[in-house]
Amino acid sequence: MNVPNERKLTIARAMAEAVAQEMRIDPSVFVMGEDIGALGGVYGNTRGLLEEFGSERVRDTPISETAFIGAAVGAAQDGMRPVVELMFVDFFGVCFDAIYNLMAKNTYFSGGSFNVPMVLMTSTGGGYSDAGQHSQCLYGTFAHLPGMKVVCPSNAYDAKGLMTAAMRDNSPVVYMYHKSLQGMGWLATEPGATVHTPEESYTLEIGKAKIAREGRDVTIVSLGRGVHHALTAAEQMEADGISAEVIDLVSLVPLDRDTICASVSKTGYLIVVDEDYMSYGVSGEVIASVTEHDISILKASPKRVAYPDVPIPYARVMEQFCLPNPDKILAAYQSIRAA
Repeated sequence: MNVPNERKLTIARAMAEAVAQEMRIDPSVFVMGEDIGALGGVYGNTRGLLEEFGSERVRDTPISETAFIGAAVGAAQDGMRPVVELMFVDFFGVCFDAIYNLMAKNTYFSGGSFNVPMVLMTSTGGGYSDAGQHSQCLYGTFAHLPGMKVVCPSNAYDAKGLMTAAMRDNSPVVYMYHKSLQGMGWLATEPGATVHTPEESYTLEIGKAKIAREGRDVTIVSLGRGVHHALTAAEQMEADGISAEVIDLVSLVPLDRDTICASVSKTGYLIVVDEDYMSYGVSGEVIASVTEHDISILKASPKRVAYPDVPIPYARVMEQFCLPNPDKILAAYQSIRAA
């Protein structure tokens, strides 16, 4: 579909534009992280900010995630609105005390006396042979822990609206972006993530899923990169006369269970696609949400297409073997119908 005055952006540029627009109108917004200044972020999502706003508001930090995330929590409680980048979500291990015992809990601990209005943005995902310390998604890890909102855009339009909404939210928001959707030349970027993105500032509701593709025969639920795998699989299903509905979660916390259950009520079949680990994750939560709502709407057992419970391999052929893809989604559907 053609959009009048179409203006396509990558997710990286959409994120940077959202931050810049908010910094122009709100002096309490500032950015911190490793290589987010002169480099513009490893994934391009802070490009141009240092040149416009200077080093007081765009602060390159030492390699000490515990220090600068802890500092951001204090700044947020003192009235600022920091946007902080954890370069790889895998690095959460060295700063989880600052994230979960401070950022997520301090509003609760203070009886509501202090808000923590900060955005923790972090990269997720593999597929380019960077091994087990730089390739995880860990969506379920953050979604499992109360006190933080968690979002994950699949395209540039949503990325900009979610970033603006996150910066204006009085709760801490974990903003998880997938590397292969960023639009960086050195990564194999998914073309479908680069979409029409309005120049003006706007927000996207946190906690509302989207129907990325309407269908009647099976519901495929996913987030981030998985949405594009689901859309590709849906196109292949259509050639066989199967109409697949694709749900883009957009937000993990809050989770839009109503949209998921309404779709499954229509189709009767459910496949959940998640690049995070299979066990104890988002895929299981989505399935539980449907069965607890009304198990009778399912015509067959739901299926998960997720990363197996193994550390992510460095070898490309092994990593690709483990990652979700459209063929695995098609196989899951065939398995459901054959049952």
